[in-house]
Amino acid sequence: MTITEKILAAHAGKSRVAPGDHIEVGVDLALANDITAPMAIRVFEQLGVKQVFDRKRVALVPDHFVPNKDIPSAQQARIMSQFAARHKIVHYFEAGDAGIEHVILPEKGLVGPGDLVIGADSHTCTYGALGAFSAGMGSTDLGAILATG
Repeated sequence: MTITEKILAAHAGKSRVAPGDHIEVGVDLALANDITAPMAIRVFEQLGVKQVFDRKRVALVPDHFVPNKDIPSAQQARIMSQFAARHKIVHYFEAGDAGIEHVILPEKGLVGPGDLVIGADSHTCTYGALGAFSAGMGSTDLGAILATG
């Protein structure tokens, strides 16, 4: 098996997977930023779920508009910070304690070899350089992942 297949098999609880298999995996980390989180949060709330799947395996990083460039970007950041507080998200990086999301997470030891990371950002795949399986998905998908893991 390829490294991708090995990681997916491990996260699906299977000894082997192959192209074309349909599997269900658990994620090690779900990631969103100040642009993608608000829509993911809306989807999460529409699902009627009371808590995120695991407050220690969610990372919210304001990194696109820090400092906020205008009122709408400040409102987006506020939605994310309020959600993080409400759900006691362990890995919420407030402005001043943050940076570029795809740099800060490895620096903080949150992503490593064999991990499965899903983020609402097209550059999430960069964690493949660390030996992780990582993929960017839409905010709607991430809203469901926040609920289910």
